[in-house]
Amino acid sequence: MFKIEERFIGREFEPYVIAELSANHNGSFARAKESILAAKRAGAHAVKLQTYTADTMTIDCDRPEFMMKGGLWNGYNLYDLYREAHTPFEWHKGLFEYANEIGITIFSSPFDETAVDLLQSLNAPAYKIASFELTDHPLIECIAQAKKPLLMSTGMASEIEIGEAVEVARSCGVEQILLFHCISCYPAPTDQCNLKNILYLKREFNVEVGLSDHTLNNTAAIAAVALGAVAIEKHFTLSRAEKGPDSAFSLEPDELNSLIEHTEEAWLALGQSGFGRAGVENSNKAFRRSLYFVRDVKAGTQLTDKDVRRIRPGFGLEPKHYAAVIGKKVKCDVSRGEPVQWDVLDD
Repeated sequence: MFKIEERFIGREFEPYVIAELSANHNGSFARAKESILAAKRAGAHAVKLQTYTADTMTIDCDRPEFMMKGGLWNGYNLYDLYREAHTPFEWHKGLFEYANEIGITIFSSPFDETAVDLLQSLNAPAYKIASFELTDHPLIECIAQAKKPLLMSTGMASEIEIGEAVEVARSCGVEQILLFHCISCYPAPTDQCNLKNILYLKREFNVEVGLSDHTLNNTAAIAAVALGAVAIEKHFTLSRAEKGPDSAFSLEPDELNSLIEHTEEAWLALGQSGFGRAGVENSNKAFRRSLYFVRDVKAGTQLTDKDVRRIRPGFGLEPKHYAAVIGKKVKCDVSRGEPVQWDVLDD
């Protein structure tokens, strides 16, 4: 359990839902602000940016290995994709100020040291490591110097790579770590989500675990909460109809609101660990079966199975006492419909 700003994150609290803005501002500062407001109104606990430029991500090169082949970004070279998708550094101050003004937490994924410097100057309350940067130990070390909560996505990573990233963060003094189980595919097919990895990550690395979800609906997120996920990250857009680099696998405002409501309901349904009965059941105990006299019986009569039955309601002796009751004598007259109690039976 730890906090980002004033919000606790852990199994004792409803899932922390992060709206990932990513490239869904489509190059418009006004749209970015509108998206932050929409995420707030939908009930998100935080909105997240990505802090990079094309030059901090890659170089402008058309060699085959720099070209995207297949998928949503087919035909782009990396430089052109990031140039189109980035959130300009000069927007960050205004976006942070706006989020603070309307009362929603904002932080980002930095992709190099210059991005970390910018976010530190804005007093970012947490940092996120993207799946593709999980093996960039120098970047993790740089971010860890802020001693802020560190969220790390694990898409594509092996157990060894995840363990190394966690160890780098801890060796720099960061203990507030949340690992996001993540499938780095856009969109991600539900049948390859392998959500049981959430249980493994929690057990193996002794950290809080969430889900960075790239599927096209909320099923995986709801199931993840049932498995113990304490945070859900989803890409967010005002409208998929306004095409953008990430819009095809992003939630619209009503879908984000549905995600928040349903993951909270899933969390509420989990209840507390250890066995216990729900208080709402207590009144229905009256309708369990119990032992009742089903005909009038005179004092001194030895009871048979014609005199006593196991029926509803539940105000008589429990049915488990049936064999012990049959064959006993009654000490007084009893009437049909009276519950069987020990005090009317001979010892």
